[in-house]
Parts: sequence; C-alpha cells; structure tokens
Amino acid sequence: MTRADLDKKPHEVAEMFDGVARRYDLTNTVLSFGQDRGWRRATRAALGLRPGERVLDVGAGTGVSTVEFERAGAFAVGADLSTGMLRAGRQTGRAVPLVAGDALRLPFPDGTFDAVTISFALRNVVDTGAALRELGRVTRVGGRLVVCEFSHPTNEAFRTAYLSYLMRALPAVARQVSSNPDAYVYLAESIRAWPDQRGLAARIAASGPWMRVGWRNMSGGIVALHRATKRADVGASDAHHD
Repeated sequence: MTRADLDKKPHEVAEMFDGVARRYDLTNTVLSFGQDRGWRRATRAALGLRPGERVLDVGAGTGVSTVEFERAGAFAVGADLSTGMLRAGRQTGRAVPLVAGDALRLPFPDGTFDAVTISFALRNVVDTGAALRELGRVTRVGGRLVVCEFSHPTNEAFRTAYLSYLMRALPAVARQVSSNPDAYVYLAESIRAWPDQRGLAARIAASGPWMRVGWRNMSGGIVALHRATKRADVGASDAHHD
C-alpha cells in the first residue's frame, strides 16, 4: 500500500501512514518550510491549557504535537490510527503516552478530557461529523476543541500558486525526503478537496456537541485554527470568524 484514496477507508489510511512514518516529521518540516513548528505552538496557545489539565491529541502521529502540549504543564495523551507512526514516535524516546485509537471510536470514557485537539488529521477521517461527535463525547462540558488543519488561502493569486505547489512541487519534494512519496499525492489531493474555513466551521457547529465555533487563519490561510466549546445541550450553534 503506497497511498489511500479519497474515500478514506481506515485500514488504507493507517497503512499509508505506516509507510511514511520513518521520515514523517522531517518531511513535514521540509514541505512546510519550517512553519509546522509555529503551527504547533499556535495550537497549544489556542487550547489555553492550564497546569494539570488533561488534553487528548488525536491523530498525534509520532507524538511531536503531544510533546508541545505537555510543555504547557498539561497531562497530554496522543492517539493515532497508525501503529507505525506510534512506533516511530516511541523510537525517538518521547515520554508522552501514545495509544492506538480510531478517531471514530476513541478508547476513553465520556468526559475524560478538559480539551481535545486534532491536527492535520480530521480530513483523513471517513466521517467528519462522527469524528467531531466522538471528540465531544470524551470532552467534559465546557471543555475546548481546537482543530488545526490545512485550509484555503484567502488571497486568490496566492491560492492559485499554492494549489500549483500542492499538485506539482509537493510530490516532487516528497520524493527527495519521504520514505513513501506516493502518499503525498493523496495528501495533496485531500487538502485540495477539503472545505474552506467557513465550511469547516459549519461542519463543527452542525456536528452537535460544539458551540461558539470560531477560526483564525495562519500563513495566509494555508492553515486555519478552528476553536469550539463543549456544550451541555444539543441545540443549534453558530460559527464566526475572528
């Protein structure tokens, strides 16, 4: 298995990420021109973690993002569908807990965490709404959600150049640094097919558990941070840009 299809069968996605695990963090840093570090710091800031709080990092991969959240003094747990990614993370000596877990069936009781986050992984889940509901299930009422995900550049000329980079340059660069470059063709296609900032905000609001949905663009809209709060009821929710 070299890549998944956009229908996102879980076993195909897991096998694809198993194949890129060995050099995944390095490849991300190269392809993002080092911006991935800033995106992780911004996600930590958006979570507003306090010492002693419990945070779940879904789609944690090798745990590089989970370690970032631990720096806030929180108890951070990483979960990922790919055992290859988790194995690569443990081989680096990262001390944070890393567990195998499907975003649609997380192995935690209701209301376990004060905050949950998913970075660059929500678009790889076969059912976005179900994943958002499952993230809500394991979060306490009043807890926070932060989704860090690729999005749509807000400047039209920049967006055109960015899409060209995704479909042409990204796979070419991946061939130089990735352990499974064909997987990056899927990743480029999945980014292009993903909804824009307002569209994702609407999905989060419509999923049920989340209220006060907002977002902030980073890197000109290449990435967006979406935030929300776990509600006590299941009524209508609104979305806004701040």
